[in-house]
Parts: sequence; structure tokens; C-alpha cells
Amino acid sequence: MSLSIGIIGLPNVGKSTLFKALTKRQVDISNYPFCTVSPNVGVVNVPDERIDKLAKVIKPEKILPATIEFWDIAGLVKGAHQGEGLGNQFLEQIRKVDALCHLIRAFPSRNVSHVSGSIDSLRDIETVNLELILSDFDLISKRIEVLEKRSKAGLLKEEEKLLEILKKLSATLQSGKLAKTLPLSEEEEKKIADINLLTRKPVLYVLNVSQEQLADKNWPKIPEIDLVISCQLEAELSDLSEKERKDYIKEFRLEESGIDKLIKAAYQLLDIITFFTIQNKILQAWTIKRGTSVQKAGGKIHTDFEEKFIRAEVINWKDLVALGSELHAREKGKIRIEGKDYLVQDGDVIHFKI
Repeated sequence: MSLSIGIIGLPNVGKSTLFKALTKRQVDISNYPFCTVSPNVGVVNVPDERIDKLAKVIKPEKILPATIEFWDIAGLVKGAHQGEGLGNQFLEQIRKVDALCHLIRAFPSRNVSHVSGSIDSLRDIETVNLELILSDFDLISKRIEVLEKRSKAGLLKEEEKLLEILKKLSATLQSGKLAKTLPLSEEEEKKIADINLLTRKPVLYVLNVSQEQLADKNWPKIPEIDLVISCQLEAELSDLSEKERKDYIKEFRLEESGIDKLIKAAYQLLDIITFFTIQNKILQAWTIKRGTSVQKAGGKIHTDFEEKFIRAEVINWKDLVALGSELHAREKGKIRIEGKDYLVQDGDVIHFKI
């Protein structure tokens, strides 16, 4: 599956700096709102030590790691849902992504102005959330209006059910709550999937702090925050060699870079796992939703792998690395035969038989 995450937030909170650190692509980072008029999109390799360890054993000619798409979306401001600051354009861009990375500013700076004139992380979260809520409310209200007009001539049963769900969502949004706070059944979720509501998307709340704040662990403690990073530090790290980067991370007494933490957190947020294939001397990582059957997983590679599936040979990546080769793994009976209903586990190495 193609994963995409939109980096959102107010202007001047560090979104483009974070994007540069993620993709190592130089983008226009200027001290004024709406610097990013159309989204920059970058494909980022997922850090995974497992594929490196497998490569040492398998010695493939080519390695293809899993990837995530990050979208650098221009800053939102109060009134964005009504078009303020090109808001409608940016909100529609956000609808296209699978999840959101909501970047919140905590770093002080005389050189980088704040659109509200002061730094208040909690207020900024509420400002952006309100714009997302109001945008969804406007969208749902239009859908309800269309269905209610058609109801005079009689609605289909499925349309009546949709109207009922939309009215529940409308009431939730009107009360100032995110749409995802309303519990819906799996069937109800399917009925509104095409609407692509912003406030039902998974969100990572990421606090952007200065290097000094990160070193001192001195930042606003807000319950909503999932991750704390210094985008400026990450941008500097992205320009260093691998060895220099590791030394710098140790200097800040960190276990890993904020970027690696962010990508891993995105995987957890979307409940994604990775499996590996080795074919034509290519070692490749594939991403699927947790709970996917091996037959469905085969469809990620090619439709034939799903439609003509016979069986799968499966081994855990740790066993393969420990035994040193597929031949030894087969001799030790570590390669299992699994049928179409087997649920792929994170770290499985799979050979599909069709």
C-alpha cells in the first residue's frame, strides 16, 4: 500500500524544515506565511535494521526498502475553512493523505515570527483542529443538503442510512469535536469512506522545540503530544555523514534521531507491518495493514500472486539471519508452508507459490 502523510500546522512552525530533514531535499524555507503554495512531496525510506541484516546474509544485488510519502502542506490560519490564507486549497490537499503529522511550535525565535504574535502550543493545536472541524462540517452540510432535497422524491435505503450517519457526524462537529470521536461500525465507516473527512484521519501531534529545549528536556508538557523533536537539529543532521550523525545524536543523549522516531510512530499510527521477499536477486520490503492474509499480501506484488495463489513458504527474518542462508533454514525445518488464510506477521520473509 502507498502510505502518505501530510505535514500540517500553522505557518512558521517548521514544516518545511522538517520536510527537508525527512527527504534531504532543499525546499524554500522563508520567514513568511504561505511560503509553500503547492505541496512538496517526498518519498522517504523507512529505517529498518532488519533489511540490513537480511542483506548481509542473502547478499542481494539490489535492496528496496519500504517507503512513506510525506507531503509538505502550506500553513493553515484562522479562517482557512472560509478561504483565508488560501485555506480551501490547502485543506483539499490534506484530504488526499492517509494520515496527518500536526507540527506544533514550541521553539522561541526572534528571527521567525509567529502568526498569532506569541507562542502558545495548546492554542495553536486548537486553532488548526477548529479549522479542520469547520471544513468537515461545511462538506458534510452540503452532502446532507443534497440528500434532503432528493428525499422529497424518495431515497434509496442505502442513501437513507448515509443521511443518518451524516447527521450524527454533523452534530459531533457542530459541538466542536473531531469526527473520529464519534464511534461508527465497520459498515458505517465504509459508507463515508469516499468523503475523506479530515477529522477522522489518524494524527501524530509533534512538538517542534529548539536544540536547547531538547537538550534540557524543557518544553510545554501537553497531553496531546505524541513526539518531541527539534526540526532544526534534524535538518542539520540530514547534511552529515552517517558516522557524524550518530556521534551528534549521542552528544544530545538520544537513542535515535527524531526523524527515525517519527517514521516508526507513523507506522504504529497506521497499524502497518512489513514483510520481505527475495526474488530475482532483489531483497524488498512491503507494507501492509496488520491482519492481512498472505494471499491478499501477495496482491501487493502482482495480481497473479493473489489470484493464482497456491501456498506460501514463510520464515521469520530472525531465524533466517541466525541460520545464515535459506538452504540451512530449509534443512532445519524453519521454513513453514502456509495457506491462503495465514495472517502475515511483522518481519516474515515470504516466497509465494502460484
